[in-house]
Amino acid sequence: MDKILAAIDEEIARLRQVRSLLSQTKTSQTGKKRGRPKKRTMSAEARARIAAAQRKRWAKQKKSKVPF
Repeated sequence: MDKILAAIDEEIARLRQVRSLLSQTKTSQTGKKRGRPKKRTMSAEARARIAAAQRKRWAKQKKSKVPF
């Protein structure tokens, strides 16, 4: 029983060491902090194109509706 517990303790120590090495490597490779990604901003021109396309889809849908 003592040998099994000692083996488990060694394995836990080894896994902790590997985890710490991996966490250090991950932050040093990316150089970025974790958290929310930066929000993207759309140009006024792009917003206008999207709005015009949506209005066109709405007009098409409204035109195709059949009254009861």
